[in-house]
Amino acid sequence: MSQRLSRRRLLGAGAGAGAAGLLGLTGCSSVLPAPDTSAPGFGENATGTVRVWCRAATQEGLTALVEGFNASQDRLTVELTPVLDGQYVTKLATAIRGRQVPDVVDIDDINSMLFIYRDAFVDLTDLIAALPFAEALSPGHLALATREGRTYGVPYLADNSLLWFNLDLCEAAGVDPDTAVSGFDQLLEAARALRALGPDTWAWSFPGNSSGALGFVVQPMVWAADRDFIAGEVGAQRGDIADNPAVRAMLELYRTIWTEELAPSACFSDDASRWGSDFRGGTVGMFPSNYSVCVTSAEDPAFPERITSRLLPGPDGGGAFFDGGDNMCIPRGAANPSGAWEFIRYALDLPQQFDLPAGGYTPVRSDVADDRFRETYPLATVPLDNLDAGYAPTTLAYNLIYNQPDGPWLKMFRRAVFDGDLEGALAEGQQGWDAILSQAQV
Repeated sequence: MSQRLSRRRLLGAGAGAGAAGLLGLTGCSSVLPAPDTSAPGFGENATGTVRVWCRAATQEGLTALVEGFNASQDRLTVELTPVLDGQYVTKLATAIRGRQVPDVVDIDDINSMLFIYRDAFVDLTDLIAALPFAEALSPGHLALATREGRTYGVPYLADNSLLWFNLDLCEAAGVDPDTAVSGFDQLLEAARALRALGPDTWAWSFPGNSSGALGFVVQPMVWAADRDFIAGEVGAQRGDIADNPAVRAMLELYRTIWTEELAPSACFSDDASRWGSDFRGGTVGMFPSNYSVCVTSAEDPAFPERITSRLLPGPDGGGAFFDGGDNMCIPRGAANPSGAWEFIRYALDLPQQFDLPAGGYTPVRSDVADDRFRETYPLATVPLDNLDAGYAPTTLAYNLIYNQPDGPWLKMFRRAVFDGDLEGALAEGQQGWDAILSQAQV
């Protein structure tokens, strides 16, 4: 079955959910019962109705998934309810307080911990361990659903950031993608060679005024150095900004890209509303983004044949990508948890995972990448071949820090890159991260 997912461009749609969602979750500690997932027959031959909430951004794909599941048997009927991304956290918190929860929530993986921290989801650890393909599941997604060694959600689909290359421009400039990603010095050397092709050719492009999209494509260049912007475990986290050499090096890299005019001036105000149009138009040589923007959004069907991707590099090489996408979780108090697990298990089966790239997403099972998959979706294999390089920060404050337009992430980036005040940006960033994290973990 082909799953045609609606294209999602990370424009910070969840920004408003941060503050409102956290406020809504206060007092949302679990008073709802948890099912006995070890009971004989749990997740098998269930009957009745399974109510599923999905994000509006992925509604189209979930609709196809539900239709396929309902057609595959006549015991269970799945009913799908889409929820606007910006309202998802608040609406789910309200449903938990009102003791009227759905059976499955398909949630932005970065928001999983908001509910896990307050014991609102069912512990799925043993069910996941029993899956014959458990070792093939995306560890980055699972980490976002894990607390104190127990896991409360499973990945469904992935949205990964990578560094994309225009092969025609690279050939003309003598740029080898593998050499370019061996460190920031090599990246700049490649960028200068690409820019030298002519006044209408750019080395790089980035959404400099879109907090969410920018965080999606820039953070992995710090993670590739085995550092993060946040230190500590959830509940006792602090910012790791001012004395973080990887953060400093990343900001210096982007400052050089900007001052040497290796990226178009439109990056200053780019809010990601036309994200990737310059790359797809053939005027940009290197472009950090996702599969949807670079491949499924291509107007020219031959364009994907002229591009390739690599992991986003750190200052001295390495590589990482943002493990975005969706996790599926079962809320405590669900009326049909057994049916819920049966549906989740179906969503993870290879036939359902295989065609996720048709809608701009990546499967969450590395074992899907057989010869047929590689032939059908050759540009979707890099994350699957490097699942351990995927990451996203586990925190209660992601939206407040990285998605809000007035959050500390965008302020720090713009002050350092566009204003040239690196020291002031790092100091202000440290204060901003610490202030938000201290409030979010109360």
